[in-house]
Amino acid sequence: MIAETFVDLIGENVVVQALVGGVVIASFNLLGASLVLVWRDPSERALDGALGFAAGVMMAAAFTSLIVPGIDATAILVPGVPADGLLRPLPVLIGIALGVLVLDRGDALVPHAHILLTGRKRADAASQSEQLPIDDPRIASVLLFILAITLHNVPEGLAVGVGFGSGEVGSALALMLAIGIQNVPEGLAVSIAAINAGLDRRLYAAIAGVRAGVVEIPLAVIGAMSVTVVEPLLPYAMGFAAGAMLFVISDEIVPETHTHGHERIATLGTMAGILVMLYLDVALG
Repeated sequence: MIAETFVDLIGENVVVQALVGGVVIASFNLLGASLVLVWRDPSERALDGALGFAAGVMMAAAFTSLIVPGIDATAILVPGVPADGLLRPLPVLIGIALGVLVLDRGDALVPHAHILLTGRKRADAASQSEQLPIDDPRIASVLLFILAITLHNVPEGLAVGVGFGSGEVGSALALMLAIGIQNVPEGLAVSIAAINAGLDRRLYAAIAGVRAGVVEIPLAVIGAMSVTVVEPLLPYAMGFAAGAMLFVISDEIVPETHTHGHERIATLGTMAGILVMLYLDVALG
């Protein structure tokens, strides 16, 4: 019923649906960034639990809304791949590997979000200059954090677009809500980093929201257009988006939530996120 209502309101054009999906997830990010206006001093424990919840939502979404549907679509859309057998998951697996590779190489060019959130450099961080290229280190840290989070939001916008481009509106809506939900604590984390750098709360809440809109909305449209124009790319694209999201979860979100002594609350948050996403997938799919 929800999927049918969405189609009635938005129409059947998957690119327009992806555009709306991009606007929705960007709005959730703006909501999260704006929470700092009323929740002025969230504890590390609360933030770790919220980020753990976001990780759980995204982890489940990567499998239920991207990997499994991508494997199901392979036999239909990719020429030469049988409906069963060892070759069926291969396009999605290739996509996952490419998504991990792209995010890993991108991470080598953009400083880890970890050091910008905590002020501590990870022992395994990509090689970076110790000197920030801007005179004011506070402003530099915020700008670099925006760049790092923007890189991490690439698979989110792409995933929403690919989801709607697949034509499975129910799964795409579940994915859209999942990414939107996890954007709330992410937006809050960005605002907190800006406040710690000395910027004004209201100013940066607006900046964070604009940043999300600029990145995630066009990527959602690009994702939908790419798989619409070249349908056999859909399983690869779904795998790519899933691999990139899983990389971000494992490389950044989970380690960050386990550095302040709140591992239990972060883990419980992750389990809760997985349960919520599984329910959304069943209810909307």
